Amino acid sequence: MTLIRRRIFILTITVMVLLGLVPQKTSALSVSAKGAILIEQESGRILFEKNAHQRMRIASITKIMTAILAIESGKLDEMVKVSNKAVRTEGSSLYLKPNEQIKLEDLVYGLMLRSGNDSAVAIAEHVGGSLEGFVFMMNQKAAEIGMQNTEFANPHGLDDHENHYSSAYDMAILTRYAMMNEKYREIAGTKVHRAPNPTEKWDRVWRNKNKLLTKLYPYSTGGKTGYTKRAKRTLVSTATKDGIDLIAVTINASDDWNDHMNMFNRAFETYDLVKLIKEGDVQTDNRFYKGKVFVDHDFMYPLSEEERKNVKLDISLLEPEKEWRKPETVPDIVGTITVNLGDETIEEMPIYFDNGNVKRSKETFWETLKSIFLVILGVR
Repeated sequence: MTLIRRRIFILTITVMVLLGLVPQKTSALSVSAKGAILIEQESGRILFEKNAHQRMRIASITKIMTAILAIESGKLDEMVKVSNKAVRTEGSSLYLKPNEQIKLEDLVYGLMLRSGNDSAVAIAEHVGGSLEGFVFMMNQKAAEIGMQNTEFANPHGLDDHENHYSSAYDMAILTRYAMMNEKYREIAGTKVHRAPNPTEKWDRVWRNKNKLLTKLYPYSTGGKTGYTKRAKRTLVSTATKDGIDLIAVTINASDDWNDHMNMFNRAFETYDLVKLIKEGDVQTDNRFYKGKVFVDHDFMYPLSEEERKNVKLDISLLEPEKEWRKPETVPDIVGTITVNLGDETIEEMPIYFDNGNVKRSKETFWETLKSIFLVILGVR
């Protein structure tokens, strides 16, 4: 090797080594899905989205709505008589038999784990009185929780109606709503369920089709798979790590398992769930309010390390009136705490006065979260 070539070789190696020491920019997250979204469950903050509000066919992730309506009906212990119409439903099946009696709870497990279309119809007929009655309930609930780009025409997601569609965002807020229900979380996160088989000596055994839950992703907590020829692969999944709960939705995805794992991993690496406001007394130097004002719940929000530096809390209290001489004459709400992330307001919480009228919250975490969710949507 000549001296010149040796110097060029050494220079090339040196440049390669130095480039290896320079921090590289993280590549932008990409997914195979035509529609996708990732949200943090408690706050509802959107952490990633792609065509999230576009109306698309959704296949069997429809059954999340069917499941939560069945659970909320209060009829899970009732026995359901399976109709001929349910048995004849095409597609994925639990192989139910005409006129057999099966517990509604078992039907919901079969719906979520094995995606039984016969189960969906049996549930709909029992809970809604008829298929049409149940579809009305589905659309009523969708409107109630703010699913603005959704219309349901059946309880299973088969491509038998043109007016059956939703969006990644709508399915995320539906899942967020459903995950506030303890029974739904239990069923969606079950890997194997056994149900009695009335005409055989052995139980039915249903194994969950969600591979993220059963073998691919250790932080998976549940979800629902879906596929039809027109909708292609659809998937809703949930995951939890280090106290942060995530919901991912993909619609028409060729590589959905990896899409979801990549979205989850990026979020878990980037964000922590930070308690920005703590339930209880609000600290103030105002003599009238000192020791007498409080907030009734925590406020948690997912933040990156960089974002934490840009959070500001502003406390605003009403000027005390002369007639407020006794605690019971003071209004229940006397101010607000505003949380700003940069130039964006991410939360406004009421400040309560301890006047004997307002009780400090004794709800469970999930009851509080559900109440807040419904208030935000204007239901309460």
